[in-house]
Amino acid sequence: MSEILDAGPFFHGTKAALRVGDLLTPGFRSNYRPEIVMNHVYFTSRLDGAGLAAEIIPGDGPPRVYEVEPTGEFEDDPNVTDKKFPGNPTRSFRSAAPLRIVAERDDWTRLTPEALETWRRRLTEMRDERAEIIN
Repeated sequence: MSEILDAGPFFHGTKAALRVGDLLTPGFRSNYRPEIVMNHVYFTSRLDGAGLAAEIIPGDGPPRVYEVEPTGEFEDDPNVTDKKFPGNPTRSFRSAAPLRIVAERDDWTRLTPEALETWRRRLTEMRDERAEIIN
């Protein structure tokens, strides 16, 4: 068994309406590069980080944050830790195993309309630059 990277709790931001007990699994299109089918499911131990993800990803429905528990091993998310934030200060992770929904959370900090627009503009620029995603 690998070393414990973080004891949690863990969170996942999405626009999907899910229920306690549901599983989040790999195999869906990337929120940031829809032509890529992801081999992992991503999560963080920062509640507001999951809220940010929920607000900026494309999709229908309101942003939602779920508290999740990994069902298998997980690793630091190389898309942010190795490239942008060495040492994983964002406390972002990924797993090839499902994540189980344990609760929906509503106590995360919402973005202002101005901040939301700034983040969406950054995502558009990233897509235009064809930023690499480590899958």
